[in-house]
Formats: sequence, structure tokens, C-alpha cells
Amino acid sequence: MTTVPKVSRALLSVSDKTGLADFARGLAALKVELVSTGGTAKALREAGLTVRDVSDLTGFPEMMDGRVKTLHPKVHGGLLGIRDKKDHVEAAAKAGIGWIDLVVVNLYPFEATVSKPGVTREDAVENIDIGGPSMVRSAAKNADWVGIVTRPDQYATVLEELKAQGGLTEATRRRLSAEAFAMTASYDAAISRHFSVEPLPGRLPVGLKRIQSLRYGENPHQAGSLYAWGQAAQGSIAGAKVLGGKELSYNNLLDADAAWGLVSDLPPGSAAIIKHLTPCGAAAGSDGADSFRKALAGDPVSAFGGIVALNGILDLALAEEIGKEGNFFEVIVAPLIQPEASEYFAKGAKWRANARLVETGGARPAEARTLRSISGGVLVQQADETAEAPASWKTVSARALTPAEKADAALAWIVCKHVKSNAIVLVKDRTVVGVGAGQMNRLDSVFLACRHAKDKARGAALASDAFFPFRDGPDEAAKAGVAVLVQPGGSIRDKDVIAAADGHGMAMAFTGVRHFRH
Repeated sequence: MTTVPKVSRALLSVSDKTGLADFARGLAALKVELVSTGGTAKALREAGLTVRDVSDLTGFPEMMDGRVKTLHPKVHGGLLGIRDKKDHVEAAAKAGIGWIDLVVVNLYPFEATVSKPGVTREDAVENIDIGGPSMVRSAAKNADWVGIVTRPDQYATVLEELKAQGGLTEATRRRLSAEAFAMTASYDAAISRHFSVEPLPGRLPVGLKRIQSLRYGENPHQAGSLYAWGQAAQGSIAGAKVLGGKELSYNNLLDADAAWGLVSDLPPGSAAIIKHLTPCGAAAGSDGADSFRKALAGDPVSAFGGIVALNGILDLALAEEIGKEGNFFEVIVAPLIQPEASEYFAKGAKWRANARLVETGGARPAEARTLRSISGGVLVQQADETAEAPASWKTVSARALTPAEKADAALAWIVCKHVKSNAIVLVKDRTVVGVGAGQMNRLDSVFLACRHAKDKARGAALASDAFFPFRDGPDEAAKAGVAVLVQPGGSIRDKDVIAAADGHGMAMAFTGVRHFRH
């Protein structure tokens, strides 16, 4: 249709009352009748506006603690009726149904409620909106005649268009309709996720909400945006605050999440440095500054331009250590960033003023599942949140690991979980000294890790994310002086690999768990 239907009556029922009074005043100034429910009607009256109760429109009182108030033919008939269809018009007249031209609805805060610690099932259920989504869907379905407003940030443009022509254009109504269906889909997806008892259910509603438009994706010719599972969780990169520096890019976000995921698995006070999703340094030192210095020393060449993540507070002393002359980092992630540290970077010369300071606000939340797109579909799996304690490892070599060796091997094993397969990690004195990542064969990964480590490989602990299929890997490690091997085990040639370790005087333990990361 090409005409612009006049807006004469609006139904307002909102949980988030941000900007509501001003928007309603704008509607009233245009002689739009305001119909409302419960708390929304009360808020509008307190703002000095004349409001008609929905119960007056329906002739039926609100009941059952407000659970039933808009689920009525005089509401949904007023929304769904096709205004130029004769039998619809006659049915509405016979039933005493008046048209509703604009619906302003946002929903009970289900996601905010269930994100609170200790939320009960009763609280969650009571925050499932029924009447709101029903009105939203009815209005959105009849977008040829009805406008549907679901967010406060839509108020200004909608009111401007109403002032200009008394109604909303077809393009606007259809855009608002599409946004409304996306909102109800996301809302239902959040409810499904919360109450689901299966990690991988038969249907997996996603319901992502865009929280940031990015300059571009991996490359300038690709569009990119950041989405969250409704309300981004505290402690996550999606829910973090950027306290300083330039806007985060697509690649920054990927690397920041990888760095935060790694350091969150390490002991308090640890530091990690990531470059292109791969750890190039990590350490568990005596404090944050010691950890950072050791992590940087692990591979200072690769660390240049990387992402730093800290499992502790970023204070001024640590900020000054990170910001030393000759260093350069794109992003610094920490659970808490002190104002003095933020000010240090903001007033710094060269790269420091542009460094993105990302404050997560808390510990990283555990992930239930991970999603990866393939052509025509999505692969979903349970997240790899498994952490094997060294006490569960099985010593298979003639020589047992010393306590110090076991501490290094434990750190290597954690870091290895965050390295692309085939993954090899060398650790010495609780510091990553060599990484071999993403190679087509495990022998090349061992060679690269040892080459990076140089003399530091002597006496180091080596972790392999999957079993050694042949003894050539341990033989290569022995050439560099590696003292300890930790790996899942499970190869048909385990006996050969154990014999190699024993022949070189190395200690070896099997974890029994594989950590492939493709």
C-alpha cells in the first residue's frame, strides 16, 4: 500500500520506561489517544498525561496478578484487523472493536533477571512476558496498518515521522516489524536457553543481539558486528568495558577473547600474550609485573603488537611495566583496571594513548557450548572447560616428574589447550619459552617450539595436545634438552614413545584427555 495510515490510538505497555514520558507527550500533542496498562499507565499519569486504561477498552479487568490484561479480542482484533477488508471492518464494528494504530511495548526483563546470582525458578517464570510478545507479534504481523515500537531508541525517529505526516511510512512500518520479530525471537531463545536441560538440544534457538557495529570484519572489504546472547555476561569480552584507546576491531575482539580465555585458566597473578589467536607468551610469576616480564621474554618478537591479558588488577606499576619504551600492544585485558593505570595510558605518547584497555569486571564465565559456522550450517559442541589436575596424570616413564617439573608441565598443559593443533608448548620456570602451533604434523610443531625456546628448552617441560603417533617427536625434543613430556597417550605406538622417553632419561606422564583446537 502507498498511503500512510493515520495514527489515532496508541497502546503503551513497557517494562523499560526510559524516555517514555517524553515520547507519550509527543503522541498526545498529535492528538493520539493513549491506552495503557498497570505500571505504564501509572507512570504516564504521574507525568501529567491523560491515559485510558486497557481494562476500559476491553471491558474486562486485569486479573491474576496482571498475568491477564491484554489477551483479549478487543486488543488483538484492534491490532490484527485489515482496515480495507470489508468483512474485517464489519466484524470489528459488530464486536465493538476499535483500531489500534501504534503499539509501544518492551518486555519483562527476563535476561536481566536470570543473570542474577541465585535466581529461583519462580522468579524466572514470573519474568516470562506473555501478553507483551503477543501484542508485538500481532502488531508486527499487521505492519500494513500498524506500527510496532519495541525499543526506546526508536522513539525519536518514530515521533519525527508522525509529526511530519501523521503516520508511519510503509518502509518504516516494515522495518519496525522485522525488528520486532527479531526481538521476540531473541526473547524466546533466551527463555529456551535458560530452561534447557540438554547441552545439545534438538532445536537450538540462537537469539543474538547486536551490541556493536564494527568498522569492518577480518579485512576492510568485510562487514562486521559484535553480537551477544541477549545481555552479555559480566566477565565476558562481549560484556566488557573499553576504558581507553581506539574502538576494538573484529580481530582485536577475537584475540582479546583468546587471551582472556587463556589467562583465566592460569593461576591468579598470571599474564598471557596472544598474537593471531596463538599464545606467544604466558607465565605464572610472583606477581603481575613479574608474570608480564616473563611472558614477554618468552617471545618478544612475536609479542610486538599483540594482546596482553592479566589474571589480576592492572595497577599503575604494572601499567608502567607494560608501557615501557620499545613495547607495543594493541589491547590490554584485565578484570579490574585502576584509574591511575587508565590515566597513564591515556596520557602516554605513541601507542599507549591508542591502546584499548578492556575491563571485564569479573572472572570469565564458563561457556556451555561453542558455535562455528560452516557452509549451510553451524557446528555446535560443548565448550572445552575440562581441566585435568596433575594428580590425575599417570606417570608412564621409568623416571617420575619432580615437583618443579610437574609445576612446569601443568602450566604447559593448560597453555597447550589454547594453542591451535598440532600444538606443542614448552615451559621452564613457570614461563612459556616455546610454542609450535597449527602445523600439519606434530614433528614440525616440536621442531618450531624448540627452535623458539633455544637454550631455554634444556630442562623444560613439553606438552602435546594429542598423542605422539611416533617416537620422532620425543627424539626431536631430546635433541633440544627437553626433560619432561606430558601428553594424552592412546597411540598404538605408545610403547615406542615411552621407550624413547626412557632412552633419553626424560620423564613422561599421560593425561588421558585430548585438547584439539582446530
